[in-house]
This record gives sequence, structure tokens and C-alpha cells, in this order.
Amino acid sequence: MSAQTIQADAIGLVEVHTFQHGGPLVLQNGATLQNFELVYETYGQLNSARDNAILICHALSGHHHAAGRHHPDDAKPGWWDACIGPGKAIDTNQFFVLSLNNLGGCHGSTGPKTINPETGKAYGPDFPQVVVRDWVTSQAKLADHLGIETFAAVIGGSLGGMQAMQWAIEYPDRVRSCVIIAAAAKLSAQNIAFNEIARQAIVSDQNYLDGRYEEADKIPNRGLMLARMIGHVTYLSDDGMGNKFGREVKSGEFDQDESIEFQVESYLHYQGRAFSKYFDANTYMLMTHALDQFDPARGHAGDLAEALSAAQARFLVLSFSSDWRFSSQRSQEIIDALITARKNVASAVVESEHGHDSFLLPLTRYTTIMKTFLQRVLDEMREGGA
Repeated sequence: MSAQTIQADAIGLVEVHTFQHGGPLVLQNGATLQNFELVYETYGQLNSARDNAILICHALSGHHHAAGRHHPDDAKPGWWDACIGPGKAIDTNQFFVLSLNNLGGCHGSTGPKTINPETGKAYGPDFPQVVVRDWVTSQAKLADHLGIETFAAVIGGSLGGMQAMQWAIEYPDRVRSCVIIAAAAKLSAQNIAFNEIARQAIVSDQNYLDGRYEEADKIPNRGLMLARMIGHVTYLSDDGMGNKFGREVKSGEFDQDESIEFQVESYLHYQGRAFSKYFDANTYMLMTHALDQFDPARGHAGDLAEALSAAQARFLVLSFSSDWRFSSQRSQEIIDALITARKNVASAVVESEHGHDSFLLPLTRYTTIMKTFLQRVLDEMREGGA
């Protein structure tokens, strides 16, 4: 691939930027970061009114590189390139799109791999536990740096959807619209259990060393591989896996002495190995704990409608028919609370066999709904509406 062959609806080549916040950030747990950095990318142009910005919040294993390519020879574009670009659902001909790597991440933002100024070594397991509210606070400081007072939309899928919801609660006057995709207001016991199993896979790796593996120049590859394999199965659906892999054999023959490897086994091994090469184990622990702890209703006697009462945004809540990790019923809980709180909310359940991973894919009904919603937001902005 060359720069000349990049498609007309593609972002093209993008640059990575770093925001350096020199002041302290007090976290929800009381710990303080004396300073921090956030790595981010932008797509499209910020208009003169600085009101056409959209914030993209990433999920568990996501990062700042949501669209475009860093180099013409890159094999793949950013993780949400299917939805971000000229004429796409999140149209960069009309919107200025901001995507960042969260605090505590392992793709350039301050996190466990960052040098702790007090010790001269990587923070590792000593990096303070951050939660969704901390991410939103740090994102708001990045928005301040860029001169963005109000976002036309804050959008996220899965863990990103939780951040979008927190934005609408925490900064109601800075969010014009909020798109919550394949998310939940809090994790179910089953979801917490899956996260704990994945964490135990990492902890049980002999190279984990209580999170101090970098000091010993080790990487808990096998633990990360198993954690990703566990997670990945939950992101897919039974029908989707059946249609994609069935019981097809990758190697070996039935009724022979040699072992059989099914295609689905080979796929999971590949996904796990690839993940262990680019993701940090301490970041995985941190991110999954943040998922477990998210519950905006906790400070409102368990009343989600009360938690959402201050929000001023127009909402779009999307879910997928085959997503059992964050089922449509969990999205309905959010919708019901928004209705009870008398908020403007649209919603849809999109038919898909791809499970939780559906939110990453260019499914026609999904992208059409999102594009139509964002166009309506833009129309209202131009008309001077709320």
C-alpha cells in the first residue's frame, strides 16, 4: 500500500501528539499524580467556533490510534477506522475527532510502564489504581488544553461507553450528545468473574513476579495470552464462532496418534500471542479493575436515574443482538433510567452475529443509525438548537 492508494473515505496518514499536564491530578482513591501525559490523535478540522469536536473513548485493549495510518506501509489502520473518516458514521468532513490513550495505558500515556520520579524505576504495580471518573477528569484537562469547551458528542463502546456516560454525568454542560455502545451501567457478577479469571491467568504466570517483571527483564507472556483468550471468547457469539470456524481442523487427523488442533484453537492462540507482544500486564490488571468498579449509581443509593439526572446531553444507546458479554438487557437498564430521568434518548438493538465485537465493525444499520444521530446533532447546532 502507498499513500497514493489510500481510499477516498480513509483518514490517510496521521500524527501522534502528547499532552503534558504539569500540575497534580488527585485521583478518586486519594492518590496524587504530580503530573501526567496523554498520547492522542486528531482527525478532521476544529471549526472557528470550536464546537464540532467529538471525543472517542476506547475500550479495555484500545488506545489513541483509532483511525488512519502512521505510515503508508502499515498493514492495518486504527482500530475504529471503519467508523471514522470522510463520509463515514463519524464524518471527519464535518467533525473534529479526538482519540486518546487513557491514563494508566501502555501506549504512551502515563501508566505502569512510566518511570516513577520517586524511584527512578517504572511504576509497575505501584501505579495508582485509576477509575473511569479519573479518566474523564484527565480527558477534560486535555480538552481544556485544546480549547474545546463543549463536545458535540462523546462516543464510546464497551468500557468506552462507560466513560461517555460518566462524561454526561460529570460535565453536563460540556457534552451536547452522548453515544453509549455495547455497554452497561455496572458489571454483572458474571462479568466480574470473567475479569478475575483473566487476572488470575496473569498472576499465575511465573514471570509476573508480583507485577515487577520489568525490573527482572521478564514478560508474563503466557499469562497475558491466556487472559486474552478468555476475554476474546466472551467477545464473540456462539453462532458467530460456529459460522467462522465450525469444527474445522487446522492440523492433525481424527483417529490418529497425533493431536488435533481445531481452527478455533489456532485462532485463539494467534490472538493471545499477538496481544501478549503489545499489551502490558499491569495495565490489564488496572483496566479490568476499573471496569469492575464502575457504578455511577453507587453514590445515589443505587438509583441510576438519579445519577443521570444532571445530564443535559441527547443520548443514543446501541446494543447488539448476539452480545452476551454486554447484553441488550444491560443497555435497556440505561435506557429505562434515562427515560425515568426525563432525558432525550434514542436507542436500537442491531442484529449481528458477531457478539460484543460488533461495535468495532462497519455493520450497515449500526453505522447508519450513528451517522443519522450525529447529523441531527450537527443540524441542531447549526440551527442554534439545544
